[in-house]
Amino acid sequence: MSEEEDQIEIAVSTDSGGAPVIVLRGELDFATAPVADETVAPLLADQPARIVFDLTGVTFLDSSGIAVLVRAAHMAGSVVIRHPSTVVRRVIECTGLEETLHIES
Repeated sequence: MSEEEDQIEIAVSTDSGGAPVIVLRGELDFATAPVADETVAPLLADQPARIVFDLTGVTFLDSSGIAVLVRAAHMAGSVVIRHPSTVVRRVIECTGLEETLHIES
């Protein structure tokens, strides 16, 4: 396991409506964004109407992490950010992406 993979944990499931749910824990940044992209890309290939990112366990989010989420928003009907930490919520709000990345507390 590489150092990048040590910084993020990713689990994928499906919600009751059939939408993919990606649970991330750790840091979503320059080092780990490629790992997240590799996980998300096949889910987006089916062009889901909605995709959910549970960011409860994300402790740090930089512009590379935001890029993962925005790419998903462009390929899916909508993106829901579930349970973001205060830090993650602030980054999304500071970038003005609340309408693109729908926050669900």
